[in-house]
Amino acid sequence: MTREEKSRVIEELTVQLAENSNLYLTDISGLNAVTTSELRRACFKANIQLSVVKNTLLEKAMEASDKDYGDLPSTLKGNTSVMYSETGNAPAKVIKAFRKKSDRPILKGAFIEEAVYLGDEQLDALVDIKSKEELIGDVIALLQSPAKNVVSALKSGGGKISGILKTLSQKEG
Repeated sequence: MTREEKSRVIEELTVQLAENSNLYLTDISGLNAVTTSELRRACFKANIQLSVVKNTLLEKAMEASDKDYGDLPSTLKGNTSVMYSETGNAPAKVIKAFRKKSDRPILKGAFIEEAVYLGDEQLDALVDIKSKEELIGDVIALLQSPAKNVVSALKSGGGKISGILKTLSQKEG
């Protein structure tokens, strides 16, 4: 690979890093062609982009990026594949489901909305992370709950309230 090709790849990786706030670094070495194709299909269905990268080029792209990847570049050893996703927990779910059939991919680390996770033992925590849409749904449900209670109390107690008001108005007269 010539110096020009390397700098072009670094530029492309830097753009990818800038455009994605969620990325997973994994090791898929040891997967045969059929299993790798199955993983790529699973990623595609989950709207995850999977690509194999050279560690040194990715490290340079991380350095050129305006994001703080913390200790994530220290995981760039051996074979590295990058999973980009709009949803923070989608790659973790794909990895966990895929590992029911295989011992790979192994999670090296992840960068999710500016938080860094290192090591395969973080996989379960990453699966449990809620997406932005799930969090918004939870907040809306929490906000609707008190209003629903008031409305249902008014509906069910409507007869009681009118009865109380009627009794009060008759007492005054």
